[in-house]
Order: sequence, then structure tokens, then C-alpha cells
Amino acid sequence: MPRGLAVLSLFSGAGGLDLGLEAAGFKTRLCVENDDDARATLALNRPSWVLAEPCDAIEFAKDPVTTLSSNGVERSDISLLAGGPPCQPFSKAGYWTKHGPRRMNDPRASNTIRAYLRIVRGVRPDALLFENVAGFAFRGRDEGFAALTRGLARINREVGTQYHPQLVRINAADYGVPQLRERVFVIAHRRGREFYLPPPTHGPRSPDLRPYCSAWDAIGHLDSDARELAAQGRWAGLLPSIPEGKNYLWHTPGGGGRPLFGWRTKYWSFLLKLAKNRPSWTISASPGPAIGPFHWCSRLLSAKELALLQSFPENYHVCGNRRSAQRQIGNAVPAALAEFIGLEIRRQLFGEKVIPRRISLLPRKRTDCPAAEITRTVPRRFLHLIGDHKPHPGTGKGPAPTHSQPGT
Repeated sequence: MPRGLAVLSLFSGAGGLDLGLEAAGFKTRLCVENDDDARATLALNRPSWVLAEPCDAIEFAKDPVTTLSSNGVERSDISLLAGGPPCQPFSKAGYWTKHGPRRMNDPRASNTIRAYLRIVRGVRPDALLFENVAGFAFRGRDEGFAALTRGLARINREVGTQYHPQLVRINAADYGVPQLRERVFVIAHRRGREFYLPPPTHGPRSPDLRPYCSAWDAIGHLDSDARELAAQGRWAGLLPSIPEGKNYLWHTPGGGGRPLFGWRTKYWSFLLKLAKNRPSWTISASPGPAIGPFHWCSRLLSAKELALLQSFPENYHVCGNRRSAQRQIGNAVPAALAEFIGLEIRRQLFGEKVIPRRISLLPRKRTDCPAAEITRTVPRRFLHLIGDHKPHPGTGKGPAPTHSQPGT
């Protein structure tokens, strides 16, 4: 493996980004991750990937060159620095909290971005690949991206590099991942080479694009134990009355079901279900008992199903209990999307001749997708909710938000 394809992985998690880069021809030389279950996942599935000590990125950043050397890696070995700091400070879910998302006021954002920049300054890799949620760079709310840009400009002045960060917005489904998942990547080259995002390869009902990969393509072959995965909580019994691909809005005035809720008075993922013939909705890292996506059979998704919807390899095992597995998988970069980005980085930034080919981590299209599950009637215990429910009066999606919420 050429030296130029070596990766230093930060915030490695369950390894989604690194698996994709591996499939694209890179070699992960060192992983920096402090979660015990995630470290166990990496050690089990990729024992050749070295796990750094210390394992915390903030500690690692105090003296990155010495720490690299103590883990058997030299600065000159590393060509790509890849990783995404915690996304919760920039997530849309934060708009449901009392004070809204803290963004750069959240130490998980400010401290980790500063650590990332210290590592960039110390290691000075040929290329950077930084991933986060779409909220990292909302228009008018781009404090995170602005901080990263300022930090790279300061590094350029101090050490003579030419990192000019380019922001790339991607919906994973547009590139064949069986999941609608919007994310941003910040990509930069030490000598200022530019990166552009190729046009989508997949889409709905377009003669110029391959059809979206569906949830059935990814997990239709699995037969999970429905008893172990039964939905729990107050609203579980309502799930069978919601059609595939729908959420609680089905049971709002004009939604098609019974008027149990007001329009947009709940979070989008409330009672959200997969449809077999469409890409999955975004996999969440820490959902509550009524937050989907749920399986089309009105149950929880297994860890195996979650991993395949994130385009992890079929034989990849995520360690820990189901809650930990969902956290690791929900926080991951879809591996097939990382493979696509990795191939483009090789071609555009490293000048390598990459032969166009099908992304190896994408699921194969299936031709045996069955009809949608039968929608059941609303159980009697929910009928008292029928009434004249008012729609949400503002731009947000909660019963009484105090913050404007960008996006939909």
C-alpha cells in the first residue's frame, strides 16, 4: 500500500468512515476513539487497525506528533486525516431542547474542533476529510464551519500550508446508500487543490439515474426475532395503524388516518416507519421509545438491520448491547458513501487513475420486494385522542418552540 494512502482516523466510532476509505483503497494506520464499545467493535472487526493510546482526541491533540510516534506511526506516514467530531451540538434535534442547540457554545463542539485543528497543525497531512450533520453549516448558523475555516487559515499563515476548505453537502441516497441521510463534508488539500462533488448517481424516477436503493434491498433477506424487537412504550400499539413510509402525520387532519394529533405538533421521527420500496429514513443514534424509523412490521430494527442500512459490510459485528449498537451505528458515516468520497479524493486530490466502478459496499438491487404490510385500525385505547387538533402555529415542529428551526 503506498504511503500516500495512509489514514489517521479521529472520532473513529464503529468505523463507518474508515471502512469506506478502506474499500476505496486507503489504509487506516491509527484510530483515535474513546468509547469502550466502539473500540471493541474496531478491535473485533479490524484487528490490524491500531487503536491509539491515549484514546481521547483532545488528549491526542496535546502532542500529536509524539503520540503518533509512540503508536508506531510517523507524521510523514499520514496523508489523509479523516473524522467527524460529535454532531449533537449542531443537530436539528437540539431545537427541541429548552434553550435550543448550543452549537459552538457546547464543549463537545468547541473543544473537539480546536483539537482537530491542533492535530492538523502538527501532522499537516496532504488532505483533510471532516464530516458532520447538515446543521454544521446552515446558512446564517455556520459557526462551526466558520471556526474550522478560521483555524485552517491561521495554520496556513503560520506553517505555509494552503488548506482551503470546501464544503460538500450530500444526501447519501443520491449516491446509492439505502438511507436518506443529509450530511456535510469539509475537504481540503495541503497545496490548495480543489474538490468538487460529482453529480448524483441515483434518484427517484429519472431515466438518467439509477433507482434509489431501498430498505428492502438492504435488509429484505433478514428474518429477525420480532419478540425481542417489539416496540415499547405508550405509543407502540399505534404503529400498526400507520402505513409503511409514514409517521404520526398520518393521524392528523388531512393525513389519511384518524385525527389524533395536530399537524406538525410532534417531531418528524415520531412513529416513523420504513417503506420496503424506498430508502430508509435517517438512522438516529439515541432515539426515544416512540422515535423511528421502525421496521415496516411495526417493531424495532435489529443492530444487524441498522448496520446494513448504514451500508456496513454484511459480516460486520457491532459490540455492546442494542442501545450501544444503535448509538455507534447512528453516529457513523454510511460506509458506501465514504467509499465514494474516498475514490473521488484519490482521483481529484492525489491524482490517481481510479477506474470507474460500482461502489462495492452498496447492496445489490432485489427484484422480490413484496407488497406493503396491511395497515391496521387504531386500537380502542387511542380513540379518545380523536378531536379537533390545532396545527402547529409557527415554523418549528414542537408544541411550543422558542427557536426558529432551519430546514424541514
